[in-house]
Amino acid sequence: MVPMAPEHLFATQLRWTGNRGTGTSSYVDYDRAHEVSAEGKHVIEGSADRAFRGDCARWNPEEMLVASLSQCHLLAYLHLCATHGVVVVGYTDDASGSMQTHDGTGEFTEVVLRPRVEVSDATMIEKAQRLHDDAHGACFIARSVVFPVRHQPHAVA
Repeated sequence: MVPMAPEHLFATQLRWTGNRGTGTSSYVDYDRAHEVSAEGKHVIEGSADRAFRGDCARWNPEEMLVASLSQCHLLAYLHLCATHGVVVVGYTDDASGSMQTHDGTGEFTEVVLRPRVEVSDATMIEKAQRLHDDAHGACFIARSVVFPVRHQPHAVA
């Protein structure tokens, strides 16, 4: 008998806050504002992208997807560095996602991660660079999407 793999459940709540008094009586009569929450966490104020009549001061789902991929890569990478003797002392990422729209819908065509990693010793740079490939393969989110997630890492000491 094959043992059951552990299942992890993630629960969030979403509340639309954009009713201006007439609901969705027309495409221009409602706000795209909403709140995303989870038990015990700060609320994330969301909206659509400005191109879709949203509020650019709030997070949109497309930004949150790119951020999720960036975060997941970071967490997988730090784990691998810790288990392979690479001491990371700094990490930033300037990630971007490309989306094409057509016929009132669309899809992501790719996300590019640009992690800049600082390691404690120059002898770790080569291994630090290589571990990005393994981190990509270990990232739960990257393994779940159907578009390419590329990474252009740069490591320094």
